[in-house]
Amino acid sequence: MTEDAVRLPPMSVAPRLLTNLCYLAMMSLSIGLNLLPVFLTTLSATYGGVDGLTGEQLGRLGAISFAGLVLGILITGPLADRLGAKPFAQLGNALIGISLVAAAFAPGYAWLGVALFFMGMGAGVLDMVLSPVVAALNPARRAAAMNWLHSFYCVGAVVTILAGTVALQLGFGWRTACLVLMPLPLGLMLSFAPLSFPALSIEGGRLRLRTLVKRGWFLVAMIAIFLGGATELGMAQWLPAYAETSLGFPIWVGGSALLMFNIAMMVGRMGVAAMGSRWDPYRVMAWGCGTSVILFVVGSFFPVPAVALVACVLVGLTGSCLWPTMLAVTADRYPDGGATMYGALGAFGNMGGICMPWVVGWVADWRDLHWGMVISALAPAILLPLVIGLRRNKSS
Repeated sequence: MTEDAVRLPPMSVAPRLLTNLCYLAMMSLSIGLNLLPVFLTTLSATYGGVDGLTGEQLGRLGAISFAGLVLGILITGPLADRLGAKPFAQLGNALIGISLVAAAFAPGYAWLGVALFFMGMGAGVLDMVLSPVVAALNPARRAAAMNWLHSFYCVGAVVTILAGTVALQLGFGWRTACLVLMPLPLGLMLSFAPLSFPALSIEGGRLRLRTLVKRGWFLVAMIAIFLGGATELGMAQWLPAYAETSLGFPIWVGGSALLMFNIAMMVGRMGVAAMGSRWDPYRVMAWGCGTSVILFVVGSFFPVPAVALVACVLVGLTGSCLWPTMLAVTADRYPDGGATMYGALGAFGNMGGICMPWVVGWVADWRDLHWGMVISALAPAILLPLVIGLRRNKSS
């Protein structure tokens, strides 16, 4: 067994330090995925000339980023089971740091797409290893640990949005914001170097993915996390542009709306984490689905722009638990799934992040952005009966 696969006592100083660094690394991951939405309208003007980029071109940038993320997850999963999580925790941060520099100096749309692809890949590598590492360090409280971990994704989003918004307001531009955010991932790459990481599956070996995919419960869980990702990211990727172009608010309100969306998501995940095992996680997800559908409809069509914007922001609260809690209940069901299982779940969840923003942009070009946003309500609407079905068969 390599040094990176050493099992650490759950309450010792080293695991606590490693858990805290994983929280910070989740913030680094968040930089890779949340910088783009703040600057959609700015990038449209920078790279699209007088007419700007089309909705499909802007949606494609988000899709490129999430394509890199999914590829990073798929490549890292099997390798992390064999080589341990440590080298990939360092590699993911390195890719994000280097890609931030590349994005800052991208001369055209194509080069920006390349930088975003590798930034997304770095985020995917981190997304692959952080959840199983934290789950291995907290086996008795996975649902709480997953929600705490993913709440720091929202903390990172808040930091990223603030940096981007301040840079715009001060006239420094989006390129400077990329450089300001670069020290976090590079610092984390160095901080992980002296630490040992836990094994990513229980003793006695892991359950192979080809075995898992033959089980109906797991297949439904993968579809469910796809829809959870679509619920979250369909709104997050388009909220600033929607606030500015469809609801008529100034640019700073669009950035602030995304900031509040992520704060709402952070509060929701921390709240679920604080509840621990006192509430049934399936019921929490079911309520999140139902209320998200209502809020998507209100946010898309309510005639008072301020009310519509508040509804969009509140989707962050109601949809916050879907992704991390689905990860947790699946890990409880299959504790021997290993990193590859997390990779399959993460890939499907982020495929929702690829598909839904692109679909929103396509529908917006066909009709308008109001209809583009409401199409996202299909994700939590379909997810609701799946969650109920998983709960009924959770022990069968």
